[in-house]
Amino acid sequence: MGTRIFLDVNEFARDTPWLHPIMSGYASYGVVLFAILLLAGWWIARERADPAMMAAAVWAPIGMLIALGINQPIAAAVNETRPCNALHGIVVLHCASDASFPSDHAVMAGAVTAGLWLVHRRLGALAALAAVVMAFARVYVAAHYPQDVLAGLALGAAVSLVGFLLMRPLLRRVLVLLARTRLSILVAPAEMAESPAGQGRS
Repeated sequence: MGTRIFLDVNEFARDTPWLHPIMSGYASYGVVLFAILLLAGWWIARERADPAMMAAAVWAPIGMLIALGINQPIAAAVNETRPCNALHGIVVLHCASDASFPSDHAVMAGAVTAGLWLVHRRLGALAALAAVVMAFARVYVAAHYPQDVLAGLALGAAVSLVGFLLMRPLLRRVLVLLARTRLSILVAPAEMAESPAGQGRS
């Protein structure tokens, strides 16, 4: 089933050469968009000076890195060959020699989406849209099968959500301590960070 869907997407890629530069560029460099979204999440949480929101904003990139770290041994153990290396006569816009399942890019996208959903619902929805496009783009360029990106999205989101539930109390304590230092501007606007009341709320 996964191969059949992949071939359908690949046939679509064959029929849309005008889309190749866009999809190839996003499949390779779309990670920059997710970095921007993470910064936006931190900025929103900082401006609102909301401890719960800031804890989620701090966790989002951490959860992403942990998810990627967890994915590495899983991918090595499964050791699935990428479609661009396994199938012949297909359109290939991007290829690599490492394992295909689960997709690192999809794990990253899933983790960031889940993390930002905890920060701000609209930002999370925007990240979800970017994640879906990333997943499709990775299949479109022939770097992954559909099951690779679906598993990646699920793994990234699960690690981010479960990790936050476990780490939230510690994150809140760290942020309270940080608010009492010169780095308090990182978790609250300057006018709030400089006031004792503002530090207490952070």
